[in-house]
Amino acid sequence: MLALISVATEHDGIPPIAEHIVLHLRHGGDMDDQHLVIEENGEIVSYAHLDLTDLVAGSSAELVVHPSHRGRGLGRALLKEICGITSPRLWSHGDLASARKLAKENGLMRGRTVLQMRRPLTQHLPEAHTDIGLRTFLPGLDDQAWLDLNNRCFIDHPEQGGWTLEHLHQRMHEEWFDPSGFLLATEDQHLTAFCWTKIHGAHTHSHDGQAEHGHDPIGEIYAMGVDPDFQGQGFGRAITIAGLAHLRRKGLMSAMLYVDAENTAAIKLYSNLGFSEWGRDVMYRMGPCD
Repeated sequence: MLALISVATEHDGIPPIAEHIVLHLRHGGDMDDQHLVIEENGEIVSYAHLDLTDLVAGSSAELVVHPSHRGRGLGRALLKEICGITSPRLWSHGDLASARKLAKENGLMRGRTVLQMRRPLTQHLPEAHTDIGLRTFLPGLDDQAWLDLNNRCFIDHPEQGGWTLEHLHQRMHEEWFDPSGFLLATEDQHLTAFCWTKIHGAHTHSHDGQAEHGHDPIGEIYAMGVDPDFQGQGFGRAITIAGLAHLRRKGLMSAMLYVDAENTAAIKLYSNLGFSEWGRDVMYRMGPCD
């Protein structure tokens, strides 16, 4: 499954399956996850992940078909199998034409949208108008304090909120994790904001151990948050600029981030910092399956 995800990512230029699912595949995930595969000649050519754990928002699914096996109805076959289990929300990463076609053919309606925004790092970085005490994350010492801050910042967020130490430690054990790019703002020794950066394509190997090809490394503002008690004081702008400066010092040419399309305040901030929309992830909703 990891090899399939890697091939599709290389072909489409965007991962077809969300990061937390890949982490579940590698380290173990929720007991209620279900994994559906189509196999031909000993090779997995299509895969679907089904999450039944969210009792409030409902189940969700993501699927991928090997680029060499597309156009044969494998996506429709997986979707039919999923519908035999539940009526899910279905994520389309990158809003690809093939996903739009599958959605139209099956009466799926577009719902939540997440924007991918990018900006070049070769251009001038804006000035931060707020002075902040800045330091890097200290593994083993800052874990719980950062976790508490993250969950305060993202209390209602479906992916970033409600994290446990296990969620954090899984990412800390990933090859890309670098505490020097995990920036914390402090006020009287109290954590007030953070900017966690990530570099894609800088390592020798991908998730399945295969060499990565096809694109230059790119930096990501992986997560940025400000303590609700300190919002409106320029902390978010200042620490994001610090994160971009860190990525530029690493020799990167461009940076990216993800933000909900309805988060107008964050989009305004990132637009003012030189980001513009590059792509979209779309969650489709469906009624009861036939």
